[in-house]
Amino acid sequence: MKKFKETWEIQQNWQLLFPALGIVGLSYSCFRLASLFPFAHNIYITLALAAIMFVVILKITLRLFTKLEKRWEVTYRWEIIRIFIVFAVTGSSSLVVGRPIIKLLGITKENLNPLLYWILFVIIGLIFYQILLVSFGWLFGQFKFFWEFEKKMLKRLGFKKFLE
Repeated sequence: MKKFKETWEIQQNWQLLFPALGIVGLSYSCFRLASLFPFAHNIYITLALAAIMFVVILKITLRLFTKLEKRWEVTYRWEIIRIFIVFAVTGSSSLVVGRPIIKLLGITKENLNPLLYWILFVIIGLIFYQILLVSFGWLFGQFKFFWEFEKKMLKRLGFKKFLE
């Protein structure tokens, strides 16, 4: 445990919450993905496939950490996990919020061209994604990082005039 804390620059035990949440979230995601495969009708096959996916995605993620650690300005390595958690929660939440909003507006696949429906769905999801990203960033103690990230993203989307 001491080596783990040193590797991730964890000074206090409460900071272990973020690696634990990352492991739980990755495990759940891998299980859900594995259960989508048509040949994963048996729980043992699903669990084996999820375990393989877990190892592969974990290795990819750890490589990303080393690259992003240099690019993003974070004080401690464990903060990168916290940032990844915020991105994951925000992405899922924007869909959860976007669906009822689009239904509230009366937009369905039945009364609108499917292509137009999905374009509107993505636009509405993107709007809520921007709002939720800063909100969850604040909740997870990374407001400054996500506010700067948000400003860069909005500039790339063409909203440079509004940020000045």
